[in-house]
Formats: sequence, C-alpha cells, structure tokens
Amino acid sequence: MRAVVVTQPGGLDALQVTTVPMPEPQPGWVRIKVKAFGVNESEVTTRKGESDSEVTYRRIPGIEGVGVVDQADEDSGLRPGQQVATMMGCMGRSFDGSYAQYVTVPAGQVIPFETGLPWEVAGALPEMFQTAYGSLATGLGLQAGQTLLIRGGTSTVGLSAATIAKDLGATVLSTTRSPDRAEELRAVGVDHPLVDNGTITDQVRELMPDGVDAVLELVGCSVLADTFRTVRRHGTVCFTGALAGQWTIPDFTPFMIPNGVRLTSYAGEATDLPAQVFQQQLQAIADGRLKAPVAKVHHGLDQVRDAQADVEAGTTPGKHVVLLDD
Repeated sequence: MRAVVVTQPGGLDALQVTTVPMPEPQPGWVRIKVKAFGVNESEVTTRKGESDSEVTYRRIPGIEGVGVVDQADEDSGLRPGQQVATMMGCMGRSFDGSYAQYVTVPAGQVIPFETGLPWEVAGALPEMFQTAYGSLATGLGLQAGQTLLIRGGTSTVGLSAATIAKDLGATVLSTTRSPDRAEELRAVGVDHPLVDNGTITDQVRELMPDGVDAVLELVGCSVLADTFRTVRRHGTVCFTGALAGQWTIPDFTPFMIPNGVRLTSYAGEATDLPAQVFQQQLQAIADGRLKAPVAKVHHGLDQVRDAQADVEAGTTPGKHVVLLDD
C-alpha cells in the first residue's frame, strides 16, 4: 500500500510518500481502508521531532481517520464495509497512523457511523469534535441557556465548540487575535466575537456584568489569570489547549483562582465520544444545524506536504482534510 512515512524528523521533505507492506491486524485490532483524514498540529509536531518520547520513528503519522472496515474479529461487533472513524490512542505516535491507504487500530477506538455526507466532511470531524464535545460535556457540563466563552475561537476545536454550543442553546462569546477574523466567528453562530489582545476581561464584563457561566480555554496558561476574571462565581473554566505554547504556570498557587471559580481540564480519547453522539453530530450537519469547519480538501497522499504547510501557516480557518480518491 502507499503511505506517508517519516523516517527521521525534519521539514516538509521528511514526509515521504512510499510503498510499505499492508498492515496485518493483531488480535483485537481492526484494519480500516482509509477514505479521508484530518491534518493536525500534533502531526506537524511529530514530523518536526518535537513530540514527547512516546513518538518513535520510522513512523506513519496521522492521529485520526475515517473509512470502512476492511478486516475485524467476529466478536468486535464490526463488519467489513461498515463506515467507521478512529482517533487518538497513540495512533500515528507509537504505532502507525492514518496517513496511509490502510491503518490498523485497537477495536476499542473505532466509532461506527452511517452517513451520506462526503468523506471529506466526515474526515474533518473525529478529533476536532471529540475534543470540542468532551470539553463542553465532560469538562464544563454546559447547559442550554448558559453563556460560554471560547478563548482561541478560530482554532478548529474553537469553531467546532461554537457550533455545538449554539445547537445546544447556549450564548457564545469567542475570541480572535485578528479583527479581520470576527466574521469567521459570526459565520459559525458566535453571538459576540471578541478581539483578544491578551486581556479580555473588560470586554466580557461589559457584555456579561456578572461573568460568563463557562469558559473553554484553548490559548493556555499565558492568559489563564485573565480568563479567570471573566467567570461568574461558581462558573467553570475548562483547560483544553495551549495554542500559545505555554502549558505550565511558574510558581503556581491555587489562590490565583478567584473565590468560587472552578478549574478543570479535558484531554480525552475516542472512547469519550459515544457512537450515538457522533451519529447525532453527523445528522445535525446533514440537517444544517451544525457546520463542519473545513478549510481545504487536499486530494491524495501526495498533497500531505501542502496540507501540513497550510496548517503551519494558519491563515485559513478550519480543518485541512486529505481525501484519498484511490
């Protein structure tokens, strides 16, 4: 089969399209014929050699993908030809991932679904929606009628979270560092786009004097103290990402958290996105209630370099997807 292989870390030329043996599933694993996969920041990190020691080389990257079951144990509950998604669980890191015509993964991280949506739409969703849904449901317990602030709103997870929260019935505030991108936030249903210059408390409190009910923090520790000040007493901040690159706070003390404000985090896996929920999300997209923020569709493994270059540039909002036409 054809696959993209990183033999050793490097620039875009480290992504080599080559022929490799067809992977054979071990007991309890499933082989999937890949139809499409999203391209993620973590795969850029893997290619550069900046991931943690879990990542080993020679490696086929790719932390998510959609396709059809090619081979599975009878007791897995999966059948050949069935539409499935898979993500995370060390795929593309300590074992080979989805930048290939076929991938093998543990059956426990396979999510079956049925949809008539194009493969490139389904391929944009697994990791992005799992993270967004898990942050809102598990991390924040967001309810209809509540107010949500998304800090880092033009990221793929931020855009997805906005669509899910609006479908739930929440009022959404969301940030961007560029005034020119405010319309991108409105396009996915954001009620109040905010320009983030490092401090947004005054803007949020002008709109919500008592503070918001919930915050999805995607920018990271560099702004967390300011984020805390946007939340009402007994509101919750869920730390999910660190787009600014700072994952720790020097000399952290719990007393920096305002009285009565709750801090939690979310870092889930495929098992945190129930098949029923993923199916509902697909149906909501088909019905037009949710939007799949697809930035660009790249055709074939030979365009993976272009897709990663676009992800690094960060100039186009939404998910970059590679569609396998063969």
